[in-house]
This record gives sequence, structure tokens and C-alpha cells, in this order.
Amino acid sequence: MVLFELSNNNKIAEIKEKEFKLEKDLQDVCEKNLKELLNLKFVASEFSVEKYRFDTVAYDEENKSFVIIEYKRGQNYSVIDQGYAYLATMLNNKAEFILEFNEKFETSLKRKHIDWSQSKVIFISQSFNKFQKDTINFKDLPIEIYEIKRFDNNTLSFSEVKGNRITNSISNIAVENETIKKVSSEVKTYTMDYHYSMGSPETIELYEKFKDKIEEMIPDIQIEPKKWYIAFKKNNKNIVDFTIQKSQLKIWLNLKMGELNDIKSLYRNVAGIGKFGNGDYEYNFTNDEELEYMLSLIKQVYKIQNKIKDD
Repeated sequence: MVLFELSNNNKIAEIKEKEFKLEKDLQDVCEKNLKELLNLKFVASEFSVEKYRFDTVAYDEENKSFVIIEYKRGQNYSVIDQGYAYLATMLNNKAEFILEFNEKFETSLKRKHIDWSQSKVIFISQSFNKFQKDTINFKDLPIEIYEIKRFDNNTLSFSEVKGNRITNSISNIAVENETIKKVSSEVKTYTMDYHYSMGSPETIELYEKFKDKIEEMIPDIQIEPKKWYIAFKKNNKNIVDFTIQKSQLKIWLNLKMGELNDIKSLYRNVAGIGKFGNGDYEYNFTNDEELEYMLSLIKQVYKIQNKIKDD
């Protein structure tokens, strides 16, 4: 990525990249800003378990799972081998992670409260080579990689390297690898194929209509398949969540009750009761008759969350 500074006379000057000289410097920046960068809760630094020392242990409150983060400056390592070794170690030492969390936050998190199937490893580096980027193309890989860059004017860029995630399952090509087999039996990465399998042709088509319209309405929105829903996010905030079912499409808007101006009152108030998605407003649709109105509510959530005033 090349960044430029624009002067008052519309001339541009390149802003040079300023490398992190030490992994520790990179780690320090990320740990102090985990919420902003990854929407994660910092738990521990340099956490030792068995023969490994994990750079950062974090907690994902949305997925109720632990996340291991590793920082790299070089490129001579395999994210697959290291990632699965770390996950296997976590799954073999669940009590250690829970104890660390409870001591850190003086709480009583229990093993049953954790969704271990959503565990993952994140690698953060200033750059990854082509081989490393290609290896994350498996559709069910519980590993993510992010590139971070620092520039002379103290600007940071932080972006996920997504890959295409359309190739084979990692378990299909690693039948001889006991570590991958063990982890794959406990950890599951949910894909759009999984969510589509829960729906019908009618509800899938309805979801895709919403999806296309939302992508047009909100630039660079992130779509993340979760265990119970499909999250539409902007700036690490869930705006709207979808669950595709056989008979209907369920939608949750991520605002507290009373914050949304729903003049048609199509919602169901789910504040304080069990639900899959985020927010107090739940909607059920079987057709697209109220699609445009629902889109106006989604846009309203986006503006409220990001404090954007009406034109």
C-alpha cells in the first residue's frame, strides 16, 4: 500500500513506511489496541503452556471463545503447522486458559461457558509471502492472517488477508496429520455453505436480495458467517445479523430497545431473552414485501452506530 499526503495546492507527497524493528514493538501496539483492531478482549501476554509460549491470548466475546495471536517479522514459517500446533495445545489445556481469564478479570468463567469449537489462531505481520497467503485458502481454516504497516506520519494500516476460501476442506488433504485431525474434530469454521444448507431456495434468495442491497448501501461492509448467524459488520460493529431458516429469514438489528425509529413496529422485542443475533430488535420475513423498509432501518442502525447525521 502506498500512502500520499495531499497539500493545500493539491500536490501529493508519498508517506514512507516506517518498519517495526522488533516483534515486541508490533506486539505492544496490537495488545494495547485489540478492541479497536480485532474487537477482542486482551487476556495475557507471553502465556506459557506446555512447550509453547503464546505471544497474546485474547477472548472473543461475540463467539465466546479464546484466540491465540502470534506476531511475526520474518517469513520462514508455516501458518498451518504452527497454527494447528497452537490450537491442539489450547484444546489439551482448556483449564489453563480459563484460570488465566478468571485471575485477570476476577470472575468465574466456566468451561461450559466457552465455545471451544470457535477457537482460532491469528498471525499478524508486516507482510506475508505468497505461499503463506495461498495456504489460507481452505474454506474451513480456523486461522486468520493480518498485515499491519506503520508510516512516517504515525498512520497505521491494518487489514486481513482473506484468500478465496473456496478450495478443499483442510481435513480432506491432511488425513495423515494427527494434529490437524484432532483439532478439526473439535474446532469448526462456519461458512456460507453451512448457512445455505439450513435454508430453502426461497429464503436463500431472500437473503441474497438483502445482501446485495446492503453491500450497495454501506461501502466495504464485512460479511462474516458465524455459528448461529451471518454478521454484517462495519468498523468491528455488528450492524445486522441474519439466520437463514427453511421457512423464514430472521434478522436482528444491533441497537438497544428504544434507539430505533421503527414507525411500522414490525419488530419483536428480544431484550433480555435468549436469541442468536445481536441487538434487541428481531424481525422475521418470508418474502421481500418490506425489503426497502427494512433496508431503511438497517441504514438507520449504521448511522446511529457511527454517529452520522442525516443529509
